Amino acid sequence: MLAGCAGGERLEEAEPPRTIAVETDAQPTGSRLPQSINDLLRRVSPSFVTLVVRQPRKKMALDAGISRGVSSGSGFIVDAQGHVITAGHVAVNRNYRVSARGEDGRIHEGTVVAVRPDNDIGLLRLQDRFGRPVVPAASPCLKPGQAVFSLGRPRGGSALARIGTVKSMHFSRVVHYGNYGYPDAIVLRMSTRRGESGGPVFNERGELVGMVVSTLSANGRPLNLAHAIPLPPIARFYCQNAACSPRWQRLAAMNTKSCP
Repeated sequence: MLAGCAGGERLEEAEPPRTIAVETDAQPTGSRLPQSINDLLRRVSPSFVTLVVRQPRKKMALDAGISRGVSSGSGFIVDAQGHVITAGHVAVNRNYRVSARGEDGRIHEGTVVAVRPDNDIGLLRLQDRFGRPVVPAASPCLKPGQAVFSLGRPRGGSALARIGTVKSMHFSRVVHYGNYGYPDAIVLRMSTRRGESGGPVFNERGELVGMVVSTLSANGRPLNLAHAIPLPPIARFYCQNAACSPRWQRLAAMNTKSCP
């Protein structure tokens, strides 16, 4: 059983600068990642945001002052123009309103630019320029057993880095949940939770290699497995809807069919 890990959440006031706890779900044998994780977090944390998404104001009820969102999740900054990538089921719909919390704890407002439900990707544009864009890996391929880590904020919890490993570059079948889904995904040995959808996945060099979209369970029991969208479809979606860098353009021209 697969389920996207987003959910509605009430928007709170600004918070103190965040700290990121580290949870190791699958210790990567022989990897230096656990030892270097604090240095990596200092490098990538400025690109990570947590999100609350709400309907456009004209569609909200008379009690619009209540700031409960229709969805919440995680995301990552991709350029200096305020663009953020997240899961499609977090972004929900074009023109929806977005509140993003960055590393400094402040809230930044924006809107949903585009959503692709059949590959579960959303693009947001924030009014403020802050943080630091992610650096995508040059190749979309990952090796089974390779160490990776994700950033997310489980619903009702604090920001969390999860250390895990790659099980496979391919799930090899189409996935659907509600109005969303994807044709294939990276399978991670990692136990994500609701609220972590849209969170970035990084390699041992702190380069972006994917985006968390769902967690796997059997009869309600977590399987310590998650799915992530690989870089090429993220790059194609981003470059189709915004001006992107040459590195992102090269990734947009690639695919993962040749990855082992």
